[in-house]
Amino acid sequence: MNKNKLWKLVFWLGPFFLAAGLTIGLISEKWGIIPLLLTILGLVICSLWIIIQSQQSKWWQKRSTQSGTNALVATLSVLVILGLINFLGIRYHLRLDLTDSQLFTLSPQSRELVSNLPQTMKVWLFSKEQNLQDRELLDNYHRQSNKFKFEYLDPQLKPGIAEKFGVKDYGEVYLEFQNKRQLVQIINENERLSEIKLTTRLQQITSSTTAKVYFLQGHGEHPLTASKGAISQAIQGLTDKNLTTSALNLAEQPQVPDDATVIVVAGPKKELLTGEVIALQNYLNRGGNLLLMIDPNTDPKIDTILKDWGVRLDNRLAIDTSGANLQLGPAAILVTEYGQHPITKDFGKNISVYPLTRPLEIDPVPGIESMALLKTKPYPSSWAESDQKSEKLEFNEGQDLKGPLTLGVALTRKLSNPIPTTLSNPIPTTLPNPIPTTLSNPIPTNSPSPIPTNSPSPIPTNSPSPISTNSQPTAKESRLVVFGNSNFAADGLFEQQLNGDVFLNSVSWLSQQDQQLLSIRPKEPKNRRIVISTLQANLLTIAAVFVLPLIGLGTGFVIWWKRR
Repeated sequence: MNKNKLWKLVFWLGPFFLAAGLTIGLISEKWGIIPLLLTILGLVICSLWIIIQSQQSKWWQKRSTQSGTNALVATLSVLVILGLINFLGIRYHLRLDLTDSQLFTLSPQSRELVSNLPQTMKVWLFSKEQNLQDRELLDNYHRQSNKFKFEYLDPQLKPGIAEKFGVKDYGEVYLEFQNKRQLVQIINENERLSEIKLTTRLQQITSSTTAKVYFLQGHGEHPLTASKGAISQAIQGLTDKNLTTSALNLAEQPQVPDDATVIVVAGPKKELLTGEVIALQNYLNRGGNLLLMIDPNTDPKIDTILKDWGVRLDNRLAIDTSGANLQLGPAAILVTEYGQHPITKDFGKNISVYPLTRPLEIDPVPGIESMALLKTKPYPSSWAESDQKSEKLEFNEGQDLKGPLTLGVALTRKLSNPIPTTLSNPIPTTLPNPIPTTLSNPIPTNSPSPIPTNSPSPIPTNSPSPISTNSQPTAKESRLVVFGNSNFAADGLFEQQLNGDVFLNSVSWLSQQDQQLLSIRPKEPKNRRIVISTLQANLLTIAAVFVLPLIGLGTGFVIWWKRR
């Protein structure tokens, strides 16, 4: 072997050392002595080879050198472009989910919740194996924030950590936030990690306060526990958001409890007593929050409350003919138009359904801000029908109201000064009639004389001013949300489209808690499994293994025979 061939073999070590150094450094992500030494040595050998070749001959002028240089530059350019694409892919996450139910995309509520984590949150999965579906879901959470972390752990290899969480079996998933730990679920081959459960537990463990939501009962409202026409799914949704729920009967308890954050009146069939209406007015006046869901063809006698806020319940029935292609009746309203309010701002053009609903009319009132939440489509697609008994529903000029109609509204009243709780009529000096039971100490009806002067809270006999029972406001503002329908939150319809989000976001906004996120909740993935019998499975096997191959073989034989 002569010297030239020997030197050529030596110079081939340059590209080899260079590739080896770059590979070790990029894969290990640690540029130690060995990868740096190999890279530098490869560059030196390659440089020497180029210098020697250029001195010995007109190497740069050869056509082969130019072609090789062009190929090398093109190769390096492709590698640089691929490296840049990979760098941008790692730094900026851009994913396209083409599945019908967005199986591989987190819901807006999950994304917003993780993005606003105040401190590091960690998910512990006590399992031997890492399921690809679970890992994909956890990676989606981690992409939203570096504060979301997760770790798989074998409880037998780390018994100390398992004992700290109280792990009893494989598959248990726990959340750890600050000093709090909470079980999310138990995963196995048949039940994988759920975004709904993980987001629900994450919201519960990060919430620092618990609001109390009371549901008014006693007037034919929706039951709170599972039964016909109940709203048990809505109650469970509030519980998942760390809100405490309880029933309230103002006929037995003539005053709204002091710990009430929100009062919900869900579809009363009968009218409220005068004392109950006054109690709700007093509650609003001292900074309370009220959700009214009033169905059509009902009159709960709450006009005095609504008038103060500039809301009127229309007695006509909302009609929407745009859902005819979906085999829905004209009285089932499909809403895709939402107001830019915190309750509905993230809804876009998504659908919510309201069967048998009444429109609302809003009048401006000084000191009260209002915004429509739900709007129907414009006329002729929708209108308010006055003749509800007619078999043929059609718009009648002068009697019906053209769309778009308002089906839900949110209102706010600032409480700059304490608002006294007033009675409609001042108390006369002789007190000929009994005082309503809303006073803590009722005055006897047969008292012809003024109140004694030694009373701890004397009322002047000539005082025309109203009585104030609460002079200290408990909030900076009072909020009211009104819907012309209550069935959208009932069991069965609650999980349809965005119905549950409308209800839960309304209660969360009314609770006036800044940490409550108002967005679209995660949904359960649709079950698209094909359930077939044994006979059908056998037929499919025979068709795939025998029938289809024989058809292909027969077709090929016929074509061969004709050409022959």
